[in-house]
Amino acid sequence: MILKDRFDLVIFDWAGTMVDFGCEAPVKALIEAFGAEGVVMDAATVRHDMGKAKRDHVRSLLAEPSVAAAWQSHHGHVANEEDVDILVARLGPLMRDYAARASTLIPGAREAVDRLRAAGLRIASSTGYTREMMEHVLSRAAAQGYAPEHVVCSGEASAGRPSPAMIFKACAEMGISPSRVVKVDDAEVGIAEGRAAGAFTVGVASGNALGLSLEDFQALSLSEREKRVGIARQALLDAGADLVVGSVAELVPALERSIDGNGPGHLPAHS
Repeated sequence: MILKDRFDLVIFDWAGTMVDFGCEAPVKALIEAFGAEGVVMDAATVRHDMGKAKRDHVRSLLAEPSVAAAWQSHHGHVANEEDVDILVARLGPLMRDYAARASTLIPGAREAVDRLRAAGLRIASSTGYTREMMEHVLSRAAAQGYAPEHVVCSGEASAGRPSPAMIFKACAEMGISPSRVVKVDDAEVGIAEGRAAGAFTVGVASGNALGLSLEDFQALSLSEREKRVGIARQALLDAGADLVVGSVAELVPALERSIDGNGPGHLPAHS
């Protein structure tokens, strides 16, 4: 079976999937935004709900017991929607800056898209970033040869992840059934989004679940790489991914093996 017999559209996430290996930009931006309001968070806390619309992510973080306690201790009240507004206002410029600096395509990403298009599949994307946050990312990705046909940003659908609304919006506007979609994402909430839409879901282990820059990942010993990727892979499988790849560079052969029933449900990490 060839890919076009099974699928019509591939919807890619951005940070941690196509750009920003390890999904570091939103982590840094959120830590800085909360820090400016007197609340110190670690990366693991921030990564827990990664992939949500940034306003929803802020709300989720404020609901974390340790963060909620720190906010009340520093501000003297339980966090409310006015506080969400303050944090989102701080976060916008930070996200634009960090995302722009982390807009280099992940190795093999453009080649994977080229192969998919050559196979007759269309390419779209969705993200928890707002359109404003994505402005420089979109232009810089295009300069590197990656320009999705359709882009849905946070706030442009009726709900954010894990709702399937962004996928449904893309499918409605492109005239494609969600059952003919491959959703590729590095975060568990993105896998939940794909499952809710009825799409075939592919997890990318080198993104948020791994949580390391490409340089830090490559500096690890081979055994440590395998250990870290194994943990990330399992998290995505536990979230319900139909398939997990080490990086987006391995997507096409993994899909081909999966639909032919001749390969494992996941492949080794890209190095």
